[in-house]
Amino acid sequence: MADTRKPKADFSDVESGSSSTAPEAPAGGRTYTVVKGDSLSKIAKRFYGDAQQWRRIYEANRDQIQNADLIHPGQTLRVPEA
Repeated sequence: MADTRKPKADFSDVESGSSSTAPEAPAGGRTYTVVKGDSLSKIAKRFYGDAQQWRRIYEANRDQIQNADLIHPGQTLRVPEA
């Protein structure tokens, strides 16, 4: 009878480590990906418990938000620690 087992993979030349294409989170910070229906005040309420803190998120993301009223689903925003 023939041996029908598949040969095992050889990982002897694999080196440890990691890599990622995900954007790196800012040091001491966190990120949030905008979903449909979000606003800076809704995000602030979620993270800080106070919708009036939206300006903190806006200031941390001035490089990608020109108008505080226009954020887009899929956008990844930095959210400063409380």
